[in-house]
Amino acid sequence: MTVNPQSLKTEKPEQTAESLLKMIEELVTELRQGEPPPATLNLDTRLDQDLGFDSLARAELIQRTESQFSITLPDQTLATIETPRDLLREILQASNHHFSTLSEQTIQQIKLDVVQSAPEHVETLQQVLDWHVSTHPDRPHLYVYQDAEHVEEISYRMLKEKALQIASGLVAQDIAPGECVAIMLPTSNDYFYSFFGILYARAIPVPIYPPARPSQIEDHLKRHANILHNAQARLLITVPEAKPLSQLLRMLVPSIKTVVTLPELLHCKEKPDVGEAAKSDIAFLQYTSGSTGQPKGVTLTHDNLLHNIRAMGKVVGASSGDVFVSWLPVYHDMGLIGAWFGSLYHAIPLVIMSPLVFLSKPQRWLWAIHRHRGTLSPAPNFAYELCINKIDDSELEGLDLSSWRLSWNGAEPVSPSTIKRFTEKFAKYGFRPETMSPVYGLAESSVGLTFPNEVRLPRIEKIQREPMVRFGRAIKAADNDTDPMQVIGLGQPLPAHQIRIVDEFGRELPEREEGTLQFKGPSATQGYYHDEEKTRQLYHGDWLDTGDRAFTIGGELFLTGRTKDIIIRAGRNIYPHELEEAVCNIKGIRKGCVAAFASHDQHSGTERLIVLAESRQTDEISQQAFKQQINNLSVDLLGSPADDIVIAPPHTIPKTSSGKIRRAACKELYEQNQLDIRQRAVWQQTLRLIQAGIRPQLKRYSRILLDFGYAAYMWLVMAILAPAVWGLVAITPNRNWSWAITRFGARALIKLTGTKLTVQGEENLPKGEQPFIMVANHSSYLDGLVMTAAIDLNCRFVAKSELLKNPFARIFLSRLGAEFVERFDVQKGIIDAKRIAYSAKDNQPLCLFPEGTLYRMAGLHQFHMGAFTAATDANLPVIPVTLCGTRSKLRDKSLFPRRGDVSVTISEPIYPSGEDWSAALALRDKARGEILRHCGEPDLAHTPPMR
Repeated sequence: MTVNPQSLKTEKPEQTAESLLKMIEELVTELRQGEPPPATLNLDTRLDQDLGFDSLARAELIQRTESQFSITLPDQTLATIETPRDLLREILQASNHHFSTLSEQTIQQIKLDVVQSAPEHVETLQQVLDWHVSTHPDRPHLYVYQDAEHVEEISYRMLKEKALQIASGLVAQDIAPGECVAIMLPTSNDYFYSFFGILYARAIPVPIYPPARPSQIEDHLKRHANILHNAQARLLITVPEAKPLSQLLRMLVPSIKTVVTLPELLHCKEKPDVGEAAKSDIAFLQYTSGSTGQPKGVTLTHDNLLHNIRAMGKVVGASSGDVFVSWLPVYHDMGLIGAWFGSLYHAIPLVIMSPLVFLSKPQRWLWAIHRHRGTLSPAPNFAYELCINKIDDSELEGLDLSSWRLSWNGAEPVSPSTIKRFTEKFAKYGFRPETMSPVYGLAESSVGLTFPNEVRLPRIEKIQREPMVRFGRAIKAADNDTDPMQVIGLGQPLPAHQIRIVDEFGRELPEREEGTLQFKGPSATQGYYHDEEKTRQLYHGDWLDTGDRAFTIGGELFLTGRTKDIIIRAGRNIYPHELEEAVCNIKGIRKGCVAAFASHDQHSGTERLIVLAESRQTDEISQQAFKQQINNLSVDLLGSPADDIVIAPPHTIPKTSSGKIRRAACKELYEQNQLDIRQRAVWQQTLRLIQAGIRPQLKRYSRILLDFGYAAYMWLVMAILAPAVWGLVAITPNRNWSWAITRFGARALIKLTGTKLTVQGEENLPKGEQPFIMVANHSSYLDGLVMTAAIDLNCRFVAKSELLKNPFARIFLSRLGAEFVERFDVQKGIIDAKRIAYSAKDNQPLCLFPEGTLYRMAGLHQFHMGAFTAATDANLPVIPVTLCGTRSKLRDKSLFPRRGDVSVTISEPIYPSGEDWSAALALRDKARGEILRHCGEPDLAHTPPMR
């Protein structure tokens, strides 16, 4: 029944209350799958504790209330109502519907002049804003939704003027450069002014999220007290409504001297005199979400941020012609750096709304993209799920998403199912499959670390489950595999950044082997603020530990889970997010409210798998049915049942401010016996785990033993073969004999080490004594050896002249007829190139590695021109040769060989089209393109824009 809006003015509040309670009763009955609500349902019933309403249930309640009473409620209602009485008060104060339906929204495309240049030489965020103010002061920068409909425009000039006033106010409050100032504001104009005001005062912004509901005050205070105490914050900027709460917070954090609202800082008009910021200054502190423990303050300098922003912008082809649409919270890195700072740097207009606007009606995000013709808009995986499940097709009539060119999916595990269903649902509204772009980042790398370097369909690899679970090996699943594990490709490292996968001893693993993900690059944090111990744990030499488990294929990253979240149970690696996702699909289990975690058993010395799931079903029969279904899933996915299953009431599972499951906190509650669960007898656990664990444990540790054993064996074989081959070559007067000995030694090493060598395209080698030049990618110390073993030709390798200083290398390579070239002296290099061009006409083919040197990171680098100018000068064909597998077998700067096979692909000859420089360039590009096509690694010479 729909209430006439006019009747609200005439009917008594008691009648409205009765209608409201009846509506809530119907909703509760639906949520409880037919079970009636508590008998005590009244105006003071608590929505959280008594009815178990989560944020999605609250959003449904708001939607039904607006529909039934034909009113418009403020978006804040979603966060502020605690009881039906609170909602009744909002109903009685609300206005009637006065806005058009979403399907009637008109296009309000943002059309601005193109900005041809970018602030490439600035060194701080303040200088970025200053550059825009000096270049185009009145150009709109922000379009801030004040509510669901009203948008306010903020220009670069306005942002700087307000920020300078705030900076003066902070200086008047005795805030000195380098001191921390916390911002506890919602997404609003004031937030943006405050952030840059703190920067212009040369203080350090510390963004923290404002309290959502009074019921969360205890956890909110404790979390923020820890953050502010670590930061030693001197001042807190907040909203007037939260100031009493902030005073309580001030009592817990002695360093805070002042708690203010924004108007209290706007009285000073003088420009602050605090000096110029440096690129090494801390730009702000990004506190991690705490999903796996206590929050840590990630220290990010201006230099870190600008490197990250520029690298991401280069990969995605960002320009002032884009329009960025975001609802992401600006107190988290994805919304703050990815959305705001990225838009600021590239002169992209940013349309931004509060997360509450999105959560209350997810369709508003999509309609904002439609309305403003948005081109860039990211979100975590749950947001796409929300759009799939909570938006009716009737609310999408007329929606046009064809302008949306990139939709990054990151910040939490990416689900292949979500990608598929979102793409299918919104394809008819113009959403293209290649728009969805899974990425990976973390606060310790500013925000972004790996991105796909081209526009493409999301990459989903199916791998065999058992080898991954048992041994951490990503073996491609067969087409008829009925239970493969699906993993999402998250792209390659950003320019100037590197990743690697290491084992338990910090040794780099080959591709398709799972280990700990580490990274390095100019975006990397200097450490955790005021926490030397955690900073020491973060760094491993030049590399930073992400805390994530992963593997790579062709240099692309694939995550398998967090290191701390992995459960090693009876020798098996268990990935909790996969089991959690499966359990969430059980009817009656609350979606997004399942935690799987490990609990250490001191008696058995191993870990127990605990599954904690929330449900509104409290009867014994339902709970037993849930446990049975969860156990069945555990057996299906993991090969064994869970050790303990807890069916808990709603809101038992602690989450971070961004909605992530806090598995560490779940474990703590469980181990402190605060979940009221009957545990199995210790002797039963011990006996069962010992029986199940002996064989898997042996298999697990056998991987480590095999790796070290193989490395030692391969070095032993080389230690025997190398002196013998070198000695015979050194004393052999005939070059053909030297080549025969060398080839025999190379093939013996490959065979004795169990390496499978596959050679394709041998028919492409010219017959007879026709001269030609071979060029190959260079990825390992083993490349020359593999080329020697694979190709039955006595080639002349072109080597760097530095090897002439090494008598062992000089004698050996000279006997094989190698040519030595200068890499650093330009004049000698030109002479060498001419000599190489002349000698290329000899019958013995030349073999070059045009990358010039090798690199540990997967990818094909730029080619030097020597081989190709020699080919054009001598009018000789170039044969591209692609080597695969050698990098994984023995990487640059590593002396730890790994098991693995190698392949050699010989492509058809490419003939020069002329004798000039342009012909050499064309020859180079064709040869490089051929190698790039076969090597399966990213193109690191240049990153094309993602358009």
